Amino acid sequence: MARKQDDATATALEGPRRHGATVHDVARHAGVSSMTVSRVVNGSKGVRATLREKVEAAIRELNYVPNLAARAARSGTVKLGVLFSNPRSSNLGEFLMGAFAESAQLGCQLVIEPTAGHPRGIDAVRKIVELGVDGLVLPPPLCDNMEAMEILWNAQVPALSFATADPRSYSSSVSIDDFEGARSLTRHLLELGHRRIAFVRGDPLHSTARGREEGFRAAIAEVGIATREDFLANGDFTYRSGLNVGRELLDRNARARPTAVFASNDDMAAAIMAVAHGLGIRVPGQLSVAGFDDTPIASTVWPQLTTIHQPLAEMASAAVEILFEMARQRRAGERIETHHRRCEFTLQIRGSTGPPGDKR
Repeated sequence: MARKQDDATATALEGPRRHGATVHDVARHAGVSSMTVSRVVNGSKGVRATLREKVEAAIRELNYVPNLAARAARSGTVKLGVLFSNPRSSNLGEFLMGAFAESAQLGCQLVIEPTAGHPRGIDAVRKIVELGVDGLVLPPPLCDNMEAMEILWNAQVPALSFATADPRSYSSSVSIDDFEGARSLTRHLLELGHRRIAFVRGDPLHSTARGREEGFRAAIAEVGIATREDFLANGDFTYRSGLNVGRELLDRNARARPTAVFASNDDMAAAIMAVAHGLGIRVPGQLSVAGFDDTPIASTVWPQLTTIHQPLAEMASAAVEILFEMARQRRAGERIETHHRRCEFTLQIRGSTGPPGDKR
């Protein structure tokens, strides 16, 4: 009986070897999904060690070798659309680096379209769908826009919401926990001794802006401090709005100023530091400033900015990986599965924050 079982196993393995094992053969042999196999092959993070070992063992047993050229020849090159909303954003380069690296690994083509080149962001969605993409990465605020989702549903194009703070069941997503990130940064300022902390909101159309404000308010409430309305300022994630907010918060009597400012992103935080320098306010001696995202500007300003590190390259890579698998399922006529990937944030403490300069 054991010999017959061995022969059956050998026969089952021989078929894939003879004809060339596919990712689906490996998945069946390892008892995992095809997406898990793809993640292991591409070196992506987030696969449990036990699953990774199963997949690697199946790859060795089946002599599986990824063949991107053959895959493209069989089904045509997969085209994935990527929209971006702010070409001047300091985090765009890192995002594109991660997206291009993953697309090269998978052998798919990226179609890049700026929403700024259209009267409305929704027009960019329509244009890129007309180009025949197999899936689309939606940035904020389009990732939270129901009209954009309806266009994609009607066209049967899979969507992935990138950097949303409000993941939905009807589309895949890649994000961090903006609420917890903001709460941890606010706690850092509170632990330094600050109690007069101003908060700069982001674009209200972005779910991330709302999540970050909620995290700030939660941390403030934990220590029993009432949120001061005159310390809440409206920005829109741009450097220019940070300049306006900086003058609003800092160009006042020293006793009426906050001792710390937490801006919803690094661009606004950097602008607020520039205003402080112009007014002769020492950072962090007289004012602590913190941002969010850990974009390149955070380490090029002086002093370097305390912020929440958002792993944008890793997130972009994950977005392309997930969307590629959804596009494959669509082409194969399979049920398209949604996936929600939550990446880890890190509190980066740098020179822009310190204890309050006095006991105001």
